[in-house]
Amino acid sequence: MKLKSASIVLLLAWSLAPLLWQLYTSFSTDQALVTPFETMANRWTLEHYRSVISANPPFFLYLVNSLFVGILATLLTLIIALPAAYSLSKLSTTNSNIIRIILVGCALFPYVLLFLALLEIARALSLGNNLFALALPYTALSQPLAILLLGSAFTSISPELDDAARVEGLTLINRFRWIYIPLLAPAIASTGILVFLFSWNEYPIALTWISETSKLTLPVAMARIAGSSIHSVPYGAYAAATVLGAIPLILLVIVFQKPIVSGLTSGAVKG
Repeated sequence: MKLKSASIVLLLAWSLAPLLWQLYTSFSTDQALVTPFETMANRWTLEHYRSVISANPPFFLYLVNSLFVGILATLLTLIIALPAAYSLSKLSTTNSNIIRIILVGCALFPYVLLFLALLEIARALSLGNNLFALALPYTALSQPLAILLLGSAFTSISPELDDAARVEGLTLINRFRWIYIPLLAPAIASTGILVFLFSWNEYPIALTWISETSKLTLPVAMARIAGSSIHSVPYGAYAAATVLGAIPLILLVIVFQKPIVSGLTSGAVKG
């Protein structure tokens, strides 16, 4: 029992230490970061947060941009992945396994190798500096994982339930509305969170597709903060931006904690 408790404590320390260090750095003066025994009067400051929040454009504009792209990409991914996963669950075992292997390969493929090709597509179709267009590659890249997760959830639904709904005269749209979506809500929530996190944290595509300062997403804006000084790295300002950028994600996980855990542990359907 003691070994188990110690393991949990070590795991929490390993996971939380970087976050706590960023929080400490964001409230520390530049002098305190290089002087461990600095006096308390010269150790703490809110200047880093003031500089980030009062920047031009405002830092919260980048949060709004990332929220818009993340929510749009998540909705588009789920709209496409749900019927695709349903179709996958209705295929024969052989065909289903073949498609799942292909999807696994697509999900594991390093997408960073595609961003130059995607940039050429953006140039050819004039999709640059468009947040709506930025959500399109995120949607495409998220499809394999989303279909795999939702396909497993659809497979866990009893075929008799689908047959009974057909006998009652429910169309496919009505079955999705009244049966599948309510039953698969935890799986949909957990999948949506994963897609949103990918869209929120994605950097190479956002860096190459967006050049207007007012339309930057959070990762690109934070990278510019880190490289804003030639002679020194603004650790405090960068840490403050990191803390502010993590707040929406923490709130999101807290709000959807129960469906996330249920979807990841029980396949979304209770036996």
